[in-house]
Amino acid sequence: MEALYDVEASAALTESERKRVLERLGPLVRAVSQDERSQLRNRELATERIIEQVAGAARPRRRRKATEPTEASRERRLDEKRRQSDLKRSRRAPAAPDE
Repeated sequence: MEALYDVEASAALTESERKRVLERLGPLVRAVSQDERSQLRNRELATERIIEQVAGAARPRRRRKATEPTEASRERRLDEKRRQSDLKRSRRAPAAPDE
């Protein structure tokens, strides 16, 4: 069973929700269900899936809060850089002796 939802013609969504759903899912939301033997149950499952998709897409995304790296993470990064530097230095050919 396949269920379709026309986002642009929906009266259930506010304008801002409609805009978010359109940019995330497109103008037509489709869900397919062939899990059960009953056509009615498959229709219900497909409808539930559409509701979940639209609800998730209509929810506004939280803004990312910029954070600073911790002291420990900075120290780990610098330690790793030193270790890599030492490893690469050890791979170099020995320097030619001065005469």
